[in-house]
Amino acid sequence: MKFTNIASAVLLVVFTLFSCKEKTSEYVAASGDIDNIFASTAQIPDNHFLGDQSCKSCHANQFKLWQGSHHDKAMQVVSDSSVLGNFNNVKFKSQGVTSHFYKKGTDFFVNTEGPEGTYQDYKIVYTFGVTPLQQYIVQFPNGHYQCLRTAWDTEKDKWFDLYPDFKVVHSEWLHWSRGGLNWNNMCSDCHSTNVRKNYDFESHSYDTKYAIINVSCEACHGPGKTHVEQANLKGKDYKFTGDLKMSVGTDPKDLVGQCARCHMRREQVSEYFNFEGTMLDHYFPELINQRTYHPDGQILDEDYVYGSFVQSKMYHSGVTCINCHDAHSLELKFEGNNLCAQCHVPETYNTPSHHFHSNNSEGAKCINCHMTGKYYMGNDFRRDHSFRIPRPDLSLKYGTPNACVQCHADKDDAWAWEQFKQQYGEPDYKHFSELLAPGLVGTENGLNNLLELAKDTLYPDIARASAVSGLNNYFDANTVDNLISFLDDKSALVRGATLDVLGSVDSKEYVNYLLPMLKDDKRSVRVKAFYTLGFLDEIQIPEEYKAVYKKVRKEFDTKLSSTADFVGGRIKRADYNLQKGDLQAAIRGYESALEIDNINNIVRTNLANLYYRNHDFLKAEVAYKKIIELEPDYAVTYYSYALLLAELNRIDDAIEQMNLAIKHGPENIRFYYNLSLLYDKVNNLEQAEKIAVQGLKLDSNNESLLYVLAYIYNKGNQRNKAINIASKLVQLFPNNTQYAGFYNQLNRAN
Repeated sequence: MKFTNIASAVLLVVFTLFSCKEKTSEYVAASGDIDNIFASTAQIPDNHFLGDQSCKSCHANQFKLWQGSHHDKAMQVVSDSSVLGNFNNVKFKSQGVTSHFYKKGTDFFVNTEGPEGTYQDYKIVYTFGVTPLQQYIVQFPNGHYQCLRTAWDTEKDKWFDLYPDFKVVHSEWLHWSRGGLNWNNMCSDCHSTNVRKNYDFESHSYDTKYAIINVSCEACHGPGKTHVEQANLKGKDYKFTGDLKMSVGTDPKDLVGQCARCHMRREQVSEYFNFEGTMLDHYFPELINQRTYHPDGQILDEDYVYGSFVQSKMYHSGVTCINCHDAHSLELKFEGNNLCAQCHVPETYNTPSHHFHSNNSEGAKCINCHMTGKYYMGNDFRRDHSFRIPRPDLSLKYGTPNACVQCHADKDDAWAWEQFKQQYGEPDYKHFSELLAPGLVGTENGLNNLLELAKDTLYPDIARASAVSGLNNYFDANTVDNLISFLDDKSALVRGATLDVLGSVDSKEYVNYLLPMLKDDKRSVRVKAFYTLGFLDEIQIPEEYKAVYKKVRKEFDTKLSSTADFVGGRIKRADYNLQKGDLQAAIRGYESALEIDNINNIVRTNLANLYYRNHDFLKAEVAYKKIIELEPDYAVTYYSYALLLAELNRIDDAIEQMNLAIKHGPENIRFYYNLSLLYDKVNNLEQAEKIAVQGLKLDSNNESLLYVLAYIYNKGNQRNKAINIASKLVQLFPNNTQYAGFYNQLNRAN
């Protein structure tokens, strides 16, 4: 039965289909405890942050370590002392763009290509970072601050392009003057203290504020006002009452979570960070996917460390960031293998019998086997913090990297696997990647692997949540039943991932399982639940959930407004409106997304499809043509455009576009099926047959193509050929009564 919006009587029927038992899991509030799950959303006044000098008098050693650190130099006002780059009338050219760096009096300038494609002079107002590179920030109209794409290499003392192999035109979102390098939404939250983005959707403007320009003591420990007042009143030897964050007694996993708010890729949930609740009340981390990670979880794109570290055994054993890094200077506590020897006995691990390399060689360093790395932003080498054992066997299966051949570049994965077996034997353990990788790349047993991983609580939460997220590619009725069970999982990451998947499919039949999630103790999970329930109107919410529904609606609205300056945020609002059945609002939402990224063809494709649904065929056609202009090799656009033209009964034009779809995507069976039908529509049975046969060469048992070929043979009076194909259909699909009837009909006519 499908859930509908047409009558309260029907609504009651749906709600009685499932158990109405209230969840009592520890992460879901009981009816009387609803208010306790809603952390304060109050903004902390800037005057509660007293500045680093207020800390220095009592914490001189910590202050000394922090001073000059990456946190201290995260952002600075431009001055002769803060600017490290060469602005002495020098020019740098990359990707056809010449940037001229110079000074005028005490001010620093760059002449470079602007948002309209013309060269202009821009004044530098802030520096960003210190090593191994320093970026420079320019003030634009409407409160926008932009980071230059050209940065200064502080180790080689030269200008360089952050993306030297990537051509970006001035109209792209990734151009330095546009969204991709915008300080307000991409950088400010983590490089300054007590940041409020203050974005205005209507004017696409910012009034961004912060209490302290850099990552100060209070960025990590929280506002110092109460702490200093206690110290002044009762003396520095007074036993303080937990008013500061990230202190000596902080639980290891909580400590990592507090560092993670800046050291991870994530989606934003709250308007600003106010130290209330936990990390998951403000952000939800990006899970393992094939955009950011290799399918086994190794770093591919930048993950900012957290997403890797929580995969590791070290994290699950209580190791934290500050076991390796000094909390204030951020430097490593020990040099070389001595860092790892804090926990791992040197006599066992720091020896050729373990690493099979000469002592003190590069191959003998723990980090080179267990923390491989990549360069990001041109010159910034960052190591993978999942601390994994190299697995050349997985490299052979799934194309994932391994440390062995990264050092032994003249060897291949097969050699590495043989060496591994000789030295260590075959692994006697099962790493989560053995289940995740086949699931993400789509092997034959991918679904079962993902389910096994998701259900096994011995594996890391981020791996299990990523497996749940991967189920979106294997969707059927049984998958939904498995997903529902994950709503009860102890891990908020798993619950959140489950709701994300359910939010992308028709989940109306599972209302009674979704409603309790509005009472989850993590804000990020609650707002995902609200989105998933988007098909309900407020009047349809049962009385026992009305109060919490209204509270979570405010949280959800805050999330949408906080991310409205991102394409993804605008799409989220549009998709929510689509769930509500408001097609016009969804269209406006996608149109607004294009306003801030006009060449985003994912957005334009979805918008074209919405125009199509709205029978606004002219706009749909314009959109498809624009996509083809921007990405002429993308086959799916030709296919979608052809379907539109067929709808308009412009069959010859549709045939032309469908042929182009096959030209650019010859492996897609659906293209052949639709093109065959189009030729049939103009009674060109010879071409219809030819195209169907071509498709069957790719997949000889394809149900759709077999049926259409049998139909064409029958229509063309090639009865025996039609009977042969129909016979094959009956053999392949014996439970399909339509094929049996068709076969019998052909035999009778023959």
